[in-house]
Amino acid sequence: MVTTVPANEASWEDLQAVFGTRGETSRCWCQRYRMQPRESWASVGREELSSRLREQTECGHPRSTTTSGLVAYLDGEPSGWCAVAPRPDHPRLLRNVRVPWEGRTEDKHDDTVWAVTCFVTRKGYRKRGITHALARAAVDFARERGARALEGYPITRKDVLLSELHVGTVGTFEAAGFTEVSHPTLRRVVMRIDF
Repeated sequence: MVTTVPANEASWEDLQAVFGTRGETSRCWCQRYRMQPRESWASVGREELSSRLREQTECGHPRSTTTSGLVAYLDGEPSGWCAVAPRPDHPRLLRNVRVPWEGRTEDKHDDTVWAVTCFVTRKGYRKRGITHALARAAVDFARERGARALEGYPITRKDVLLSELHVGTVGTFEAAGFTEVSHPTLRRVVMRIDF
């Protein structure tokens, strides 16, 4: 059984277990869209990225009124993560020329529109519905925190590397009630749910 909690209600150790110590997630720490445009992985470094996520999530502080995502548990074991926060919290998402802005005229900086930017499923827990549970929970989480809409930017191709799936798939978002609002590239769509 999969359960989810806001990240501030999870321990930092649980979130570290999800991200692991090897592979792409342990280097990125869900900061790809949160870094400043001129920053690079090398200029910031793994330790700083980890520290930023810890600060953003407020892990271990259940009374905090802010957090940047959700942690999933499968039978009580930390098994997944989903980044969900106001769209303006993601400087690199706002700067991207083609995804998701091509053909759209709305205000990028509207903080009532939230974004799901990343899913992580812990090694050993994949293909058990973790991502689908997190996507459904992200809808409720954003709505309860005052969002008027929630967007995702999934990849459309089936022939992708596992590391490219951090943005989710069209099927994951469709199952959570999102619909496609634009298709800015061959590989990406913008999916959205309005509350």
